[in-house]
Amino acid sequence: MNKDFLYSRSNNEHTKIKLKNDITIGEDFVIIAGPCSVESYEQVLTIAKSVKKSGAHILRGGAFKPRTSPYSFQGLGLEGLKILYEVSRLVKLPTVTEVLDPRDVSWVSEFVDILQVGARNMQNFSLLTEIGKTQKPVILKRGMYSTLQEWLNSAEYILKEGNPNVILCERGIRTFETYTRNTLDLSIVSAVKELTHLPIIVDPSHATGRPSLIGPMSLASVFSGADGIMVEVHHDPKNALSDKDQALLPEEFDNLVKQINKTVNFYYNLKNEG
Repeated sequence: MNKDFLYSRSNNEHTKIKLKNDITIGEDFVIIAGPCSVESYEQVLTIAKSVKKSGAHILRGGAFKPRTSPYSFQGLGLEGLKILYEVSRLVKLPTVTEVLDPRDVSWVSEFVDILQVGARNMQNFSLLTEIGKTQKPVILKRGMYSTLQEWLNSAEYILKEGNPNVILCERGIRTFETYTRNTLDLSIVSAVKELTHLPIIVDPSHATGRPSLIGPMSLASVFSGADGIMVEVHHDPKNALSDKDQALLPEEFDNLVKQINKTVNFYYNLKNEG
């Protein structure tokens, strides 16, 4: 590992990214929750109020949805961004959404607090470079076939342009297993902690594709050393326009947050004893 890379860890260095609600990614265990895609103002507001009440720190929602099929719902675009912005002001939660095109980075940044680079765009170097020219926090998802080194090199594209606010996100990799949507690689979390100062979160929704597995994998993420999780929540998943099979109901999310808080307290006490 090249020690001259900006992502390389030195001593006890940890990147900390403070958000407007006094939550610090890289210091606090951060819970990001919300719908896969922005469908309407009422939908986002309903879910945002619910997840905040349960204890979420950041609201997620896709305004642009890169889909395998060109005929699937592609998101509301600018209208979706405006909805996220208005709901964020009302419920006082920072927001994150995915950006797909280098030409969209500057104006999408005006509507949300955190940008997201999806798995399909992890090596879209033009997009990474453009995000690097901003100071906007960015969640960089691991590509479905990407190695740790490739992932960190993608982070380097952002860092070298002057943006230090990179958050890595493990969302599962493609393997021969078909029971889960992807295979969650929790070992990568500990490996990331060894090699880089960048914070890392886990997305058990996309990793498993099964609501029954999101809870156990969220708790396991705490013990792997993750700095947070990102999960999908929908009040009416049967009628969701995307990823309906992996969304938690609000009451399921509420129960999960309670379990996570207990687990985080236990884990940190255990670390302090050590």
